[in-house]
Parts: sequence; C-alpha cells; structure tokens
Amino acid sequence: MGVQLPRWVWIGAGSLACIAGMINVIGFLGFQHQAITHLTGNTSLLGAAIAHGDVAAMLRLGGMALAFLAGAMLSGMIVQDSTLRLGRRYGVVLMIESVLLFLAVPLFAAQSIGGPLLAAAACGLQNAMATTFSGAVIRTTHLSGMFTDLGIGIGHALRGMPLQRRRLLLSVLIISSFLAGGIIGGWLFVRIGYDALLFPAAMTGLVGIGYVAYRQFAMLHDRPPGSGAEGL
Repeated sequence: MGVQLPRWVWIGAGSLACIAGMINVIGFLGFQHQAITHLTGNTSLLGAAIAHGDVAAMLRLGGMALAFLAGAMLSGMIVQDSTLRLGRRYGVVLMIESVLLFLAVPLFAAQSIGGPLLAAAACGLQNAMATTFSGAVIRTTHLSGMFTDLGIGIGHALRGMPLQRRRLLLSVLIISSFLAGGIIGGWLFVRIGYDALLFPAAMTGLVGIGYVAYRQFAMLHDRPPGSGAEGL
C-alpha cells in the first residue's frame, strides 16, 4: 500500500541523506561546533543571540540561514520544479554542490566562517532539489519531517488504519542513512580532520557527472530519462 517509489528515488534519497549526515557532523565537530543543516536549532540560537545582543553570533547564525536559503534559491532556479522527475537538471545541482564543498575544505581548515557558509549553501541546494515524489515528502538534510511521518504512520497502524508502508520505509531509510553519514563523517573527522569533507564533495560530484552523462545518453537515443526505472 502507499505511494510507488522507483528504485532511483530510494537510492538517491538514501545517498543524499548519508552525505548530509556527513556534512552536518563535520560542522558540529569543527572549530565553531556549528550545525550545517539544522536550521531549526540555528534559528533558535539566533533568537537567543538577538535577545542577548551577541552581534558576532547574530551575524554567524543569520549568515548560515541566508546561505542555506541562497542554495535553495539557486536550486529552484536550475531545477524549476518541486517534484522529482528523471530528466531534470539534478546533475548540474549536484556538481555545484560538489564545488561548494571542495571550496569549503580549505576555509574550514583556516577556521574561516566561509567554510560553514559554503557547506550550508551546498545543503540548501541539495534539500531543495529533493522535495517530493508522488506525494511522498523527501527531505534529505534534516529529520524532523521524517520522524513525524514515521510517528504518524505508526499511530495509524496502531489504530488499524491503512498503512502506507513504502512512505514509512522511505522515512526509515532517510533517518538511518543520515545517521550512517554522521557515524562515517565523525569517524573520518577524527582521523583526517576537515579533509573528511572531501568524501561527500567527491560523491556529489561523481553522481552529478554520472547523471549528466546518463541524461545525454538518453537524449541521444531518443529515450526519456528514467523510462526504464523499476518501482519498489
């Protein structure tokens, strides 16, 4: 029961959530212990900074929110749709995200706020790219919505209501993938420091290049991208 999700949606959602988990934990472990994707917490901290007149924190936290917003705006300009469909310019967005993450590494190492700002913009790009598919809400850089969907589904099941299994499995996939990314990112940061960010940067770049190549191949052969995708 529930929404049908092609295999590429499952793979993409899990991979992007893992990448976001890596980026976020590296920000937490970094020089300012700054969450990258957690705008709810950052906005609360911004409110506290304003209340206490902490100008430095206000500029830093406000900058993080604006950077994430700018990334989402750029993604909206490129993709121009809020529904996931193969054939859209996701490869371009992923390659831009990769470049931003690569540029963030030396800035993190220099303990410059530019590092977290570029990482936040990269996550804004990613999160805006992955929004919905056939009514299933997909957010890969934060988990509040995923935990909410999971809780609602469990509540419905306990009342004997119809259970949208695939939508719940998608929530579990994103939550577990984000957690796995956090574990991997934390493990790498302890060993190689900010160079750990090179892994999500390389992953997004390679996937972006691969997607662009696939899209061009499909166009050359007059086959709509994703026409052979299998549902799960």
